[in-house]
Amino acid sequence: MSVVAREALDRLVLDVPDYPEPGIVFKDITPLLADHDAFTAVVGALAAAGQDSSGATVVDKVVGMEARGFILAAPVALALGAGFVPVRKAGKLPRVTHAVSYALEYGEATLELHRDAIAPGERVLLVDDVLATGGTVVATRQLVESCGGEAVGVAVLMELGFLSGREAIGDLPLTALMTV
Repeated sequence: MSVVAREALDRLVLDVPDYPEPGIVFKDITPLLADHDAFTAVVGALAAAGQDSSGATVVDKVVGMEARGFILAAPVALALGAGFVPVRKAGKLPRVTHAVSYALEYGEATLELHRDAIAPGERVLLVDDVLATGGTVVATRQLVESCGGEAVGVAVLMELGFLSGREAIGDLPLTALMTV
């Protein structure tokens, strides 16, 4: 990761104590997104997860998970010259979908992906803002595989190191720009 991206993360990801509830320290990325140079550096660092050692793109699609993952995944896809595919909460996509339900700390969620969004054999990079318990990544990987695609890596802005996300995603290579 570039020095510019590292410094931008340290300077522009702000802690908001007691949000959304007491005892939680929320990591606010909106100042980072508002700074063109910082946002560009971070997108480049995330896009590196979809490149080989020579800088050549090795993915066909970049999948972004609802909702903040969209903000990061779309410019990563542009940087890589790849297509962008959104993974949405249940009922948000207008055509026939694959769906995966998974457990959350406080209940259950369902994610969906258009059935024709990824062609068999396409290589896919999964992008999100945060890796927490890993449930969203695991469900998204299942969706990609249900289309016949291959998830080749995960790139996130930050990993919550005190949770079990890294273990939950198994052998899927992980690029986390910062760990908190």
